[in-house]
Amino acid sequence: MRSSDRNSGNRNPRGAGGGRRGEKKRSGTPRPEERRYDVGSTGQSGANKPGGVGRSKPSSKPTGNRGRKPAPARPRELEAQIEERNRARHSKPQIKLPKTFGEQEGERLQKVLARAGMGSRRACEELIEQRRVEVNGEIVTEQGVRVDPEKDEVKVDGLTVATQSYLFFALNKPAGVVSTMEDPDGRQCLGDYVTNRETRLFHVGRLDTETEGIILLTNHGELAHRLTHPRYGVKKTYLAAIQGPIPRDLGKQLKNGIQLDDGYARADHFKVVENTGKNYLVEVTLHEGRKHIVRRMLSEAGFPVDRLVRTSFGPIPLGDQKSGWLRRLTNTEVGMLMREVDL
Repeated sequence: MRSSDRNSGNRNPRGAGGGRRGEKKRSGTPRPEERRYDVGSTGQSGANKPGGVGRSKPSSKPTGNRGRKPAPARPRELEAQIEERNRARHSKPQIKLPKTFGEQEGERLQKVLARAGMGSRRACEELIEQRRVEVNGEIVTEQGVRVDPEKDEVKVDGLTVATQSYLFFALNKPAGVVSTMEDPDGRQCLGDYVTNRETRLFHVGRLDTETEGIILLTNHGELAHRLTHPRYGVKKTYLAAIQGPIPRDLGKQLKNGIQLDDGYARADHFKVVENTGKNYLVEVTLHEGRKHIVRRMLSEAGFPVDRLVRTSFGPIPLGDQKSGWLRRLTNTEVGMLMREVDL
């Protein structure tokens, strides 16, 4: 009986203790592993709680769930571990991805063509679909090809496209304008027609001060050099007003060559365009670029020139462009010029 009483007495304290533990748990005292180390605890009790850091101003933002206790913050030890792992992850050297997954070199072909003035990107894509575009001698058959505008040769319909930042202009030079970009004597010059251009331009060849007609302006040094080099023999056509009558064999004389102070000069083509009484308008084509060449040839043949106009430079005609007007060359015209000098 006593043993049973003892056993029952032993159970009762445990049961009572168990009840007390249950009451203690319901009182809200956290276990050691559940203690909060939050900085943002509100009220004055935060300074008395284990790990509390003192007062903090109550948040002015309304809480979404009233009556609920905020989720316990992570212990400082865990925060330190997470921070250490993050630093270790970001301190690793970056893996170099293959070019397939990284940035590809060059620019898309349709973008380069559009920037060069061949039309919108959609129009340039249609040029590619029509197999009219070639890069470095090979016809492009698919979209998305990338090119280097500085190195690759791009052609449309067999004509080279100026894919870089080059400018090409044709000016109908009036009489009395000096063929220089600047004139120290203050005379009217070619530079007066391009003062608002940000890029520095220079003229391709020269025209006499009193000679009118087409003269090209560009910032493409290699093209300008080739267009004026005798090796490439770019032809220029002039209209000259002279006084007649003229012999029938004048054209033959000019084609066979006229002896000048600096050697023979030969015309590639000659014809009479108009004749009114003694007034003749003749057309002379030649590939030389010596100073006053047309005036000197006709004068040596006995027919001084009253007026001289250059009507074409290579494949670029003057057309109906008004005197003193500057126009930008089309992409087709630029391509024709480049083909003329093997660019």
